Amino acid sequence: MDLKKLMPQIIKFGVVGGTAFFIDYGLLLFFTDICGIWYLLSSFLSYSISTVFNYWASMKFVFKGKEDMGKGKEFTIFVTLSLMGLGVNQVGMWGFVDGFGMDYKWAKIIVTAIVMVWNFITRKIFLEEKSH
Repeated sequence: MDLKKLMPQIIKFGVVGGTAFFIDYGLLLFFTDICGIWYLLSSFLSYSISTVFNYWASMKFVFKGKEDMGKGKEFTIFVTLSLMGLGVNQVGMWGFVDGFGMDYKWAKIIVTAIVMVWNFITRKIFLEEKSH
């Protein structure tokens, strides 16, 4: 893999992912602190909502979709990978908060970094057109 070609994509992924993180984190704080919703339910909701933005922005600005894959299949794969990421997110949140007694706000930052790596690798493998 050519790092010179990969760097612009990683930067774009970082910008899209950073924006999705602010949506996710902002909604998490809103749902938990303002609405009084349990942090794990808030985390589920905020992650799910930010995933919709992330799909649109990732496929528009970061990844070149496979030409032989329809948008419906592409979205299904994206959602499936995101649901796996949601599992990592929820288990990580629960482990850090209930297991280690960490504040949910810090736990979310750590878990987001882990899920970000998962998202980049899996989307690159399953959703991007391979260059020849």
